[in-house]
Amino acid sequence: MKTTREVSHYYSEVLKKTEDLSTNACTTSARPPKHIIDCISRIDPAVNNKYYGCGLCIPEGIEGCTVLDLGCGSGRDVFIASQLVGPTGHVFGVDMTTEQINTAIAGQKFNKVTNNLQNTTFRTGYIEKLNTLNVPPQSVDVVISNCVINLSPDKLAVLQGAYDLLKEGGELYFSDVYSDRRVPEELRSHKELWGECISGALYWNDFIGLAKKVGFLDPRLVSSSPISIANSELEGLVGNIKFYSATYRLFKLPALETHCEDYGQAVIYNGGMLRSENSFMLDDHHTIEKGKVFGVCGNTWRMLANTRFQQYFTFLGNFDIHYGIYDGCGTTIPFESGEGGGGGGGACC
Repeated sequence: MKTTREVSHYYSEVLKKTEDLSTNACTTSARPPKHIIDCISRIDPAVNNKYYGCGLCIPEGIEGCTVLDLGCGSGRDVFIASQLVGPTGHVFGVDMTTEQINTAIAGQKFNKVTNNLQNTTFRTGYIEKLNTLNVPPQSVDVVISNCVINLSPDKLAVLQGAYDLLKEGGELYFSDVYSDRRVPEELRSHKELWGECISGALYWNDFIGLAKKVGFLDPRLVSSSPISIANSELEGLVGNIKFYSATYRLFKLPALETHCEDYGQAVIYNGGMLRSENSFMLDDHHTIEKGKVFGVCGNTWRMLANTRFQQYFTFLGNFDIHYGIYDGCGTTIPFESGEGGGGGGGACC
């Protein structure tokens, strides 16, 4: 694939370190939480120096889980996840760029010496062809990715591959770049804009459609922020198109409905999850305080009851009576600072 070869060249020959990026799209502006900073401090500096990412793509509650990082690059997020899943979990990383994978493999020795962990595996491969990685179908708890899926020329294949590898109740939790409209072809063929994670960005509503097509029926937005690009020449090329860094979580739950439906249900968060002692954030519309009865739609109920989060909640109600659409279910642009912002893309109850 021409685009794939060009991306591999960009990340092996053009970019040698984080500072070589031409824009701020493939960088993380927000300061990570303390436990992530602590994990980063225990990673091989050679790995950290080649980090390219636009967000935080590691969810809570992954102790003992099997995790797969799509487009892992030099392995920074793999080694963060390695520390969070602990010795009973395992983290796979896949990337098509040999130079990046070699850096990641070299970083395994540092992880063993510093963290006493040998729970990572790196493989060279394409995220569009996850069925070739020798990872069994329905064996992964969490798939993560950090500003990589936008670089793929076949995003539907990536989403489908992730869905197939996930266990039922597992999730794809990832950060990426999105646009407020479809990017025209003349920009999509611009090599630098594509390599900088700009012109490969999906129009947010097209992404929602692709996610639902493969079986992720209710994509949930976790966080978002606008991207300024910070390069006057490239800003001039993209014109009025607005870009956003956003983190989504997509659950593999076939029983989910395409909209938020009201069954009169509620949940109580009982605490007990590491780093979420007083409240649990499912997405940008659901921060659930410990001990409080919290009304939810049927999809949210299933996302908590039929996943690894079940052990932390008490569930009230059932699906016997349907009361209609859940209040506030809309389809406007969901990102922060977007017109009509908040409440779109399915994460709207």
